Amino acid sequence: MPELRKLPAGQSAVPFRVTPTRWAFDHYDVATQAMSSNYVEVVDGRGSYRSIPFRYAWPAEFDLMARLAGLRLRERWADWDGTPFGSESEKHVSVWERP
Repeated sequence: MPELRKLPAGQSAVPFRVTPTRWAFDHYDVATQAMSSNYVEVVDGRGSYRSIPFRYAWPAEFDLMARLAGLRLRERWADWDGTPFGSESEKHVSVWERP
């Protein structure tokens, strides 16, 4: 699940790791649902940068794609332990089946 609630108004990046030599943050474009996870590291005065692009989708979008493929949602949990999925869930496990 995208962590859009962590975005301060007017900003597009959410840091998720900060150490003296490493910084990692997700950058969101909410208009296109594009995001990238970005990693910066400085070792012995030399810096490196890596960016991994993604496109995020909401569970409702996955449900629509599944329905268009002739499937229906059977179960959805917040994790592999079967915790109920809700509005505060940070991830989801969804199972679709053929009717």
